[in-house]
Order: sequence, then C-alpha cells, then structure tokens
Amino acid sequence: MINDRWVFHDDVTPQDQGNGVIRRVLAYSKDLMCVENTFEKGAVGALHHHPHTQITYVVSGVFEFEIDGVKKTVRAGDTMLKTDSVEHGCVCLEAGILLDIFNPMREDFV
Repeated sequence: MINDRWVFHDDVTPQDQGNGVIRRVLAYSKDLMCVENTFEKGAVGALHHHPHTQITYVVSGVFEFEIDGVKKTVRAGDTMLKTDSVEHGCVCLEAGILLDIFNPMREDFV
C-alpha cells in the first residue's frame, strides 16, 4: 500500500499481465514507485508511452529494448532511462526480471 515503509516480496500479490509477464508493485509513494516485472522468454512489453519518467534496471535475463525508435540488447546490470512520453517496449530474449522506478507513481497500477 502507499507509503508502507516495509514491503516484503512474499507479501506482494503477483499480478498476471498475460502473455508471460507478472507484475509486482513494491514500495511506493505518490512521487515514486518501484515495480518488479518477471518475463518468460518470448514475452513482449508492447510499445507504449506514459507521462512518467521511468528508469528500468535489468535484474536478470536478456531483453531487446526499443526506446524512441532505437533498439538495443540489454542484460543484467544494465539500466535505461525513459523520459516522460517517450515510446518504449521490449521483447524478452532470455527469461528475466526488470525493476522499474517511476516518477511520479503509476496510479493505473494500483
């Protein structure tokens, strides 16, 4: 819940987004949100945009990301910055986990 100081992974209900993607909304306030996305190989994060600034950290796996028309392959330890309203999406090449940080929070996720 909003402004919870402690958020334990085992207590977060996974949300099946379909097509091999599971979302877990972790700690968040109205200004900042941390979200974990688990992807199966071949899962697609469709191209989209939103008015939030987003940083994505690759926890594990391999992904082909497209940001503002540019495609690159990213792996564990890599990060990407998506400023507000830039179009972005990905294809999971090797099963993995992405950690997204949003500013402000994604109200549509809760």
